[in-house]
Amino acid sequence: MPFDYASANQASIHAIVDKTVSGGNQLIQEIVDLTGDRTFANTMQPLDSLAVFVGHAYGQGPFLGNVSTEEDIRDTAREAEERLSKWQVELEFRQDLYEAVKGFSETEEARRLSPQQRRFLDFTMRDFRRAGHELGEQERAELREHQDRLVELSVAFSKNLAEYEDYLIVTPDDLDGLPDGYADRLKPGDEDGTLKISMDYPDVVPFMESATRRDLREQLTFKFNTQAVESNRPILEEAVRIRERIAEIFGQPSWAHHSMEVKMAKRPEAVFEFYEGLIPPLSAKGDQERVAMTALLLDDGYDDTLRGWDYRYYDTRLRKERYGVDPNEVAQYFPLEQVIEGMFAITGEVFGLEYQRVERTGAWHEDVTLYQVRDTESGDLIAHFFADLFPRQGKYTHAAAFPLVPGHLSAGGGFETPVSAIVANFTKPTKGKPSLLQHNEVVTLFHEFGHILHMSLSRAEFVRFSGANTEWDFVEAPSQIMENWCWNAEVLGRFARHYQTGKPIPTDLVEQLVAARDLNVALTTLRQISFGWLDMGMHGPRDDRDLDAILIESQEITLFPPHEDTFFPSSFGHLMGGYDAGYYGYLWSEVFGDDMFSKFSEAGVTNPDIGRLYRKTVLEPNGSKDAAELLRDFLGREPSNAAFLAKLGISE
Repeated sequence: MPFDYASANQASIHAIVDKTVSGGNQLIQEIVDLTGDRTFANTMQPLDSLAVFVGHAYGQGPFLGNVSTEEDIRDTAREAEERLSKWQVELEFRQDLYEAVKGFSETEEARRLSPQQRRFLDFTMRDFRRAGHELGEQERAELREHQDRLVELSVAFSKNLAEYEDYLIVTPDDLDGLPDGYADRLKPGDEDGTLKISMDYPDVVPFMESATRRDLREQLTFKFNTQAVESNRPILEEAVRIRERIAEIFGQPSWAHHSMEVKMAKRPEAVFEFYEGLIPPLSAKGDQERVAMTALLLDDGYDDTLRGWDYRYYDTRLRKERYGVDPNEVAQYFPLEQVIEGMFAITGEVFGLEYQRVERTGAWHEDVTLYQVRDTESGDLIAHFFADLFPRQGKYTHAAAFPLVPGHLSAGGGFETPVSAIVANFTKPTKGKPSLLQHNEVVTLFHEFGHILHMSLSRAEFVRFSGANTEWDFVEAPSQIMENWCWNAEVLGRFARHYQTGKPIPTDLVEQLVAARDLNVALTTLRQISFGWLDMGMHGPRDDRDLDAILIESQEITLFPPHEDTFFPSSFGHLMGGYDAGYYGYLWSEVFGDDMFSKFSEAGVTNPDIGRLYRKTVLEPNGSKDAAELLRDFLGREPSNAAFLAKLGISE
């Protein structure tokens, strides 16, 4: 069974980190003090054992900073995360450990390693080089100081965002256009008869889609795009400066050049080439999409420019008018529990899996559920995962999947069962109404479950390559592919049923929903590109690091005017959470996700033979092979962007 999170407290978090650090230090000391011949077993294998300890420690300690209901536990968990991360940085800077691994790399055994062992050694030596072991002593000391500071900044950024509170105060009359039940889940305002719209997605998104009051949509957008700006903007600015200095230390033109050395794209120029091939045709198409929405704006009596706070509202209007697709009507066919059951049934059939709910969860909150995953053919237990799907104060505010126990080959020859958690913020059920997912939330659920499957089905030998430990710009591909099932009429028809009548979703509504998928696809994709452009502007080759100028430049790509006096990067956690010089990876990965799904489309979207092949060639190896090799193994050919471009309506 997974760790009993109900028993976690401040003392237990301190204890697991203390144990990991002390035990890890002892393990490292044994490696460096070795007097006999160096072998893989006495030099490299202990490093993988160390990764196991750290993975367990993270899952039982720092992870709780994202989900615990107690503020003191969250604070302690974040402190633990900072301590654990800094300690790991210290290990990379240890000259004696570097010399030990380098010594093994020069042995005869090192030249005869298995492919995965060789990869482990090569990647470890690469880590040491990137930690500055080929630099001078003064530069190494400076690099270590900068790495420690980046850990501190990342933890502080997340804490500020999680604890930030702001609301748009409205009256019931201000909620014209909102679906029934929306007001019921809002918190009361301080004055009688008022309500609070928080910055949580279940509050914000429906309001932006359906509220007829344009002025209130603008106010809510302003509040949403200025979250934690006073505390987080200085943090982001400092992080950008530090990353730029680290790149200088390594003689690289930019942080992106340094960071992308370990990614599929390899260099920022490849990303700009990727974007520049998409922006012109998408902009031409986006102009047409904007004209259609502007016509609705003019019909409503406004004579100014279409703005960012108009997009969701008029996009929703067009979906209703052109395709008869009302997101709130569609949501009635997607009660959360039913969607989960459907997702389990489909992925179980395709990938050969069975899911069972575990009643005694030992979870951190009563809303959290625990599941076990078994192999259909053998009945063997493969993994456990938690599902924490509703918003609450202090919780991680977006949707993500977290590794809690890394799957790996244990010393006894067995495989340690991985444990992971999907964390999201869907609408919570009310007394007389279940949680009803809008279709975009169904897509989010399937996307994040792709990460869960990636972590759960891992069969890599070493923790270093386990779970989602593949190239950072490929890590989204196994989740991007999952989104495709959400747009398939056959698949949706299997589990989408009205929460009151139980009737299946009408075929014509499914067809309309699928047909509406590409509505405003150019504007949606340009918005995604703008985020990556912002990231590259902050971290790529550039003479000027004026963040406001970079933000305006990126927002121009969206074809919407910039929102004055806002700075949404202060709440853009990806910039501090590992996607720096890497946000392009979402769209980059989508190319490969679409390409992989094309193989399903050719054979049947629920074809179990293709599903088993995908599981065996992509999900199970994880990072033990280069992503390009995984793709070739599954596709039986070189990867192609044809399916991706066709989806966007662009010729290859």
